[in-house]
Amino acid sequence: MSFLYFVLPALGGYGLTSIYLLKNPHVLHRRKRTAFYSTHISHRGGCGERIESTMEAFTHAVEQGTQMLEFDCHLTNDGHVVISHDENLLRQTGHDVTISSLNLQDLPLYKERLEVTFYTGRYSSGTDRKFALLEDLFRKFPEMPVSIEIKENNHQLIEKVSELVRRYNREEITVWATVNSSIMRKCRRMNDSMPYSFTMGRGVLLLLLFYSGLLPFVPLGESLLQFYLPRIINRTFISERGILRNKLVLFLLEKLTMRRSLFKHLAARGIQVHLFVCNEDEDIKAALDVGATGVMTDYPSLLSRYLCRNSSQD
Repeated sequence: MSFLYFVLPALGGYGLTSIYLLKNPHVLHRRKRTAFYSTHISHRGGCGERIESTMEAFTHAVEQGTQMLEFDCHLTNDGHVVISHDENLLRQTGHDVTISSLNLQDLPLYKERLEVTFYTGRYSSGTDRKFALLEDLFRKFPEMPVSIEIKENNHQLIEKVSELVRRYNREEITVWATVNSSIMRKCRRMNDSMPYSFTMGRGVLLLLLFYSGLLPFVPLGESLLQFYLPRIINRTFISERGILRNKLVLFLLEKLTMRRSLFKHLAARGIQVHLFVCNEDEDIKAALDVGATGVMTDYPSLLSRYLCRNSSQD
């Protein structure tokens, strides 16, 4: 019984200290200073309004006022870094081939109409159906922050992306992104000057630290947290994973992850929180209300109109 006299006060003191530091992270941590701060992020270049990841899409998104472009990269057989969400081109082009098996000049064109992945039943089109090169995007938008997701554990791809980032002097405004922690370690070894986002594993650890009260005491190297807004799943986005079609799983996912106190703590430490993919006004509002510092959308003009309306009302 006497054991409890020591344990309970210690636990109480730990809890109070954790809560205080969660709200005042500057006591232990210096705020991160990134070279960019993005509220408006265009997913796949704004793939609801133009064909995804084309130069036309990126140009349109920039014209609509986007502050960051998000996309994925793959490597052609002849060593060119191509901007494309998929390695296999069946969904995007109708041809069951991989980017890595083709030379740049042999890549097929995108379909004339392409379904918007995160808005089921909606399609985009455009005059540009060519796959874009990462180098061409860097040349055209030298000061635009970008988030590059690396899906493949491919040393040559990581090396070439890093090489292009260095060549165009973009290390401060180009973000490493991947869900895979082992890929992220390779990206960071290749170029540790670039900011990087949370992987899936690190995101799970972040939640464990938050709910255990340890988060305020732990240093974090990441500069961005990019995560689903759970409410879009099964409404505008139908996941291929069966587990995400379960209402109970989604309910728990939302309750566990959409924590305003967590997002406020990260923001106070200079870590940007981007929620995706918000393609309706109500989802944009929900993301910002829960504490997101940025919103990722397939519809850059819609997000621009929303931010304009609401900034004028403040």
